[in-house]
Amino acid sequence: MTVPSADPATPSPAISLRGASLGFGARELWSGLDLDVAAGEFLAVLGPNGAGKTSLLKVLLGLVPLSSGSVEVSGVTPHRGSNLVGYIPQQRGFDTDLGARGRDLVALGANGHRYGWPWSGRDVRARIHAAIASVGASGYADSPIGQLSGGEQQRLRVAQALLGDPRVLLCDEPLLSLDLAHQRGVVELLDARRRDAGTAVVFVTHEINPVLPIADRVLYLVGGRWAVGTPGEVMTTECLSDLYGTQVDVLRVRGRLVVVGSADAVTTELSEDDHLHAHEHA
Repeated sequence: MTVPSADPATPSPAISLRGASLGFGARELWSGLDLDVAAGEFLAVLGPNGAGKTSLLKVLLGLVPLSSGSVEVSGVTPHRGSNLVGYIPQQRGFDTDLGARGRDLVALGANGHRYGWPWSGRDVRARIHAAIASVGASGYADSPIGQLSGGEQQRLRVAQALLGDPRVLLCDEPLLSLDLAHQRGVVELLDARRRDAGTAVVFVTHEINPVLPIADRVLYLVGGRWAVGTPGEVMTTECLSDLYGTQVDVLRVRGRLVVVGSADAVTTELSEDDHLHAHEHA
């Protein structure tokens, strides 16, 4: 798929990839990727494990170079520690005995890539306080991290990512292991941020249901190939069958979108061995 030439009056994209390819040794994850992500756009990145979704985020973080092609984030080449980019990792729990507070976790977003506690200055403390308040975490920010729920911890990670007022938010499976209520809360935070501040959101996920109602576009990666478009354009029988090179049925069951890639009965999820996933749209 190609990207049309930019209109001179159109604002510069938050993210731009041209002819982008990434591989490791003889293995090619994806190639020829042409993609612009606009300021304030919410892009969901889907595909099976091993398709290169997290690797794409690493490219945008400046941690992994492209094999070929070009990439820019806010008009510059990505580099490690850039304050243009905020990063929200997968949800992982902390040891319950960990003494660090939620506020300490957020503080790492100031310059956590350096050694030592970075938040002794009054201005930095004010930014930490504002970031915590923006995600509704003020009530537990001084509690030990390990004693907070997964949803509370993830809200603090969002605050950490927002501390530098980034133009781009990169989210790597941020809903993993969260219940539906906390998933909804995190998604609402990100949706509000991109609408209020014009921050572009790139959201890697296997859980399409919570984000599909707000996703502007979908980037689907599989087997070295890719497709990008609105959810209605990409999540179709024709598009996914073409990507996978085999019959993939996209069905509506009780008002939900279900993707099935095997001859078995309709399921909401396929095994990783099948290299397919099922996604639901409530």
